[in-house]
Amino acid sequence: MNKNLFLIGTLLLTTLVFAGEPPAVGTSAPTFKLQDQTGNWHTLEDYRDQWLALYFYPKDDTPGCTTEACNFRDNIYAFKAIGAAVVGISVDDVASHKKFSDKYKLPFTILADEDGTTAKTYGVLRDFKLMKLASRQSFLINPTGEIVKHYDDVDPDKHTDQVLKDIKAFMEP
Repeated sequence: MNKNLFLIGTLLLTTLVFAGEPPAVGTSAPTFKLQDQTGNWHTLEDYRDQWLALYFYPKDDTPGCTTEACNFRDNIYAFKAIGAAVVGISVDDVASHKKFSDKYKLPFTILADEDGTTAKTYGVLRDFKLMKLASRQSFLINPTGEIVKHYDDVDPDKHTDQVLKDIKAFMEP
């Protein structure tokens, strides 16, 4: 039994197809048009003239993803105080996002990238053939729409504090 699980796991890992490269720091953030947890449409342009913490995560209501979302929730007033928005994206559907958002009382937008197009554009889509997931990565986008920081090694426990610290540092004269 354990040997079979090992073989299946190995097969899944060897069939992993990575998306392209993430957009480079200093370039314009790729546009998107996705529905949020209530079915409303959002585009990157909606966040123009403010800082945007755009974070991708693998799956609603899983331990790491819940920790990260709740940390953003618990610090939302700090983000708002410096004129920053928080937006989460995963390949889960609108209904899953609604349930996740309601369960944890998330006061920010979560976008449903069901076909993985946006995750692929940002270079974070992981295609395991049997399922697709967004890897846990984030992008800090300035008010003019430029990517100023890419976080490719995100610790769900510490990420929110790091993003807040970085936005404040970028805002300093």
